[in-house]
Amino acid sequence: MSPSSPSPITAVVFDLGGVLIDWDPRYLYRELIEDEAEMEHFLATVTTPEWNRAQDAGRPWAEAVEELAQHHPERRELIEAYWLRWHETLGDAIQPTVAVLDELRGTGLRLFALTNWSGETFPVARPRFPFLEWFEGIVVSGDERLIKPDPDIFHLLIERYGVDPETTVFIDDAADNVAAAHALGFRAIRFVDAPTLRADLRRLGVLVGA
Repeated sequence: MSPSSPSPITAVVFDLGGVLIDWDPRYLYRELIEDEAEMEHFLATVTTPEWNRAQDAGRPWAEAVEELAQHHPERRELIEAYWLRWHETLGDAIQPTVAVLDELRGTGLRLFALTNWSGETFPVARPRFPFLEWFEGIVVSGDERLIKPDPDIFHLLIERYGVDPETTVFIDDAADNVAAAHALGFRAIRFVDAPTLRADLRRLGVLVGA
């Protein structure tokens, strides 16, 4: 939609992981499993993305670890590390995107975050990234027991904060989440990198200049 649209942007919603925060379990498991191929096999077949996603959807970590350790008793310590040393899976803030967020703070737009994240581990991350305080509200999937791309978590954001999808930009690095937001009327942007995001926001009339 062009900057001359009769429905100007009033809010921007950011995903966190992969957009503003670098997160990767490899940061931890490279310290625990010396062989790279063995590490990749462990992450692909034991502590899988699907397994972790269930915690993002609200499953308690203690339950998740115990259930998986029963299936892989010889890997119990490695499985437990995913939870007990979870802070070591966090990388740094993605500073070029944080700079875009900082610019948006000066525009008067409402700023929100909508993240697939365990409600138990998000409090660990919060003090590490001060820019999280810039958001008017953050919806954390694990707290709500809803997870993107389920439309219900978008509806929760809409209803809780009075967000109008037609005047709201949604930014996410996952194609299915972007598609879900678009279907609900959001101005949905697939995040690739900060320069591309900046160009997309200029196209929407949200940012001006370089």
